[in-house]
Amino acid sequence: MRVLVAPDSFKESLSAQGVADAIAAGVRDAAPDAQIRCVPMADGGEGSLGAVLAATSGQLRQTQVQDANGQPCDAAWAWLGEGKAFIEMAQAAGLERIPENERRPLLATSHGVGELIGAAVAAGARHIVMGLGGSATNDAGAGLLQALGVKLVDASGVPLPPGGAALSDLAHIDASGIDPCLREVQFEIAVDVDNPLCGPRGASAIFGPQKGADDKDIATLDAALSHFADICAQQFGVDERDAPGMGAAGGLGFGVKACFNARFRPGVELIADLLGLAQAMRGMDLVFTGEGRMDAQSAGGKTPVGVARLARRQGIPVFAIAGSLGQGYEAVYDEGISAAFSLTPGPVTLAQACDKAAHYLRQRARDCMLAWMAGRRS
Repeated sequence: MRVLVAPDSFKESLSAQGVADAIAAGVRDAAPDAQIRCVPMADGGEGSLGAVLAATSGQLRQTQVQDANGQPCDAAWAWLGEGKAFIEMAQAAGLERIPENERRPLLATSHGVGELIGAAVAAGARHIVMGLGGSATNDAGAGLLQALGVKLVDASGVPLPPGGAALSDLAHIDASGIDPCLREVQFEIAVDVDNPLCGPRGASAIFGPQKGADDKDIATLDAALSHFADICAQQFGVDERDAPGMGAAGGLGFGVKACFNARFRPGVELIADLLGLAQAMRGMDLVFTGEGRMDAQSAGGKTPVGVARLARRQGIPVFAIAGSLGQGYEAVYDEGISAAFSLTPGPVTLAQACDKAAHYLRQRARDCMLAWMAGRRS
C-alpha cells in the first residue's frame, strides 16, 4: 500500500511539514506496513518558501529589507541555482509580521519585496518565481516598483509617498531608472486567488478588511488602485486590471505585470511543478491533503484542489483534512477530492484546535485509513 501525503500548512498552528508528519503518523497507526511519501505543499502564500526549500537543493538566503510599515526586517528567499530564485512576498511584506494594532492599510508598502527582487537579481537571478499571498499591503506593487527604480510622481513631479492611498495622486510613471538587468528577468507569479484588481471582488474589497481597512478605507483604496490602473493603461498600452489573480496580495502582481510583463500561474500548479508532485504520485494508491480552512473559495485553486486535480488525472482517490469546513466546501468534490473531513472530534475552541492540531490530524488520518481499508476488503 502506497500513500502520498501532500498538505498545505495550518496557519498559526502547523507548518506543511508538521501537517504531513502528523497525517503520516495516523496512516501508520492504521497501516503499519504502508509506504508513505510526504511532499509538503503550498499555493504561493505563506509557507511556500519552506516547501520549495524542503523539496529542492535550493539555498536559503537572507536580506535586510523594509517590512510593510517601512521598518527594517530580515527576510528570506531561495537561490535555486542556474539563475533561478524563489521569493515569497510575505517574507518581506506579510501580514503576520505586523501586529494587529499596527496595521496601516492605506500606508503599507511592498517596498521590501522589491528589495528582495533586487537582491536576487544582484546574485545573478534571471528567472524569478514569486509567491503572492498573506500580504499586509494594498498598494498594487507600487512600493515594489519604487524599490526597483521606478518613479511614481504626482502632477507637480513630486514622488509619491508609500501606500496604496497615495496612488490617487499619480500622474506619471517613469521607468527609465530601472536596472537594465531587470529587463532580462523572467518573472513567474504564483497566485492562490483569481480576484481582479478592483471592484466588489477586488483586492481592497475582499482582502482589505483582514489588513485593517474599514469601509471608508476600502473605497479610498479601490479608487486609488483603479486610478493606478488607468495610468498604467495609458503609458503601457495594456489594461490588465480585470485579469484573474491581479487582486492577489493587495494587487502586488499587477505592478509587476504592468512593468515587467510577468507570467501568472495558479500558485499550487507552479509549486507542484517545482516540487515534482505529479511524478511523486505515480503508483500511489491513496493521497492525503489538507489546509487550515476548506470552503467554497478552496475550489478556486487552493492547495487541496490543486493536489486533487493532479491525482484525478492518475485515477487516485484523495482524502482532505481541514481545520474547519466552511460554507460551500462541498464544491471541492467536483474537483477530485473523494471526501473531506474536519479536524476536531467535537466542539473545541480555536486555541485548543491549534494547540492539539497534530494530535487531531493523526486521529483523523487513522480513521480515514481504517475506513478506506474496510472499503477495499468489502
